[in-house]
Amino acid sequence: MIEPGLIDKTAIRDASTVIVLRDRDHEPSVLMGQRGANAAFMPNKFVFPGGAVDPEDAQVPFADPLSALCANRLTDGVPEDRATALAGAAIRELWEETGQILGRAGTWESPPDNWRDFAATGHLPSASPLQFVFRAITPPGRPRRFDARFFLLDADDLSSDPDDFSAASDELAHLQWIALDRVRSFDLPFITEVVLAEVAARATQKDPPASVPFFRNDDEESLFLRLYGRPMTD
Repeated sequence: MIEPGLIDKTAIRDASTVIVLRDRDHEPSVLMGQRGANAAFMPNKFVFPGGAVDPEDAQVPFADPLSALCANRLTDGVPEDRATALAGAAIRELWEETGQILGRAGTWESPPDNWRDFAATGHLPSASPLQFVFRAITPPGRPRRFDARFFLLDADDLSSDPDDFSAASDELAHLQWIALDRVRSFDLPFITEVVLAEVAARATQKDPPASVPFFRNDDEESLFLRLYGRPMTD
């Protein structure tokens, strides 16, 4: 039994992951870092910044909202307010783990505790540059399970210096831009390799994808789908 106020870490939690793509027209690279050896989830692996949604993420006052297409896809089969929380978590986790700011200059009155450091930079979060490009549920049997939505972001849309990681937390080590043509030489989780294949295939395409892959893992089967339940084509 889970005590009141505690999080059931065996339950599937909503999460957001951010793939920041740089120099996409000539030598594309992605921002990644390495998880610690003692991390309960994916120790030692190189990953994109991201993490679980906090309740406060649904209260974010965006300077620029999600595009209608992105919001509609995020709420396929889930409550409509989930889109705001997922986008908020993506921006917050990107800030916390890399020190990078996706926002626009503005004053935020009375931000939640977990957003105070972001607000102190003088920015309001901006969700409009985020593209929803992948969804995956962690397979059964893992110490943590997430229903993760992956967002693609162009580094040109950051309001911060993409080479300055001085404001990052210590959750990810060895933060760096890794060229897409050599990223597979790093120690990556399986799902990250799958997502990277999607990103590499459309690195120079700035429009949203025609559909969003969904790697659904549940107790019955593991299945690749396209958004709205359409099977992926070969």
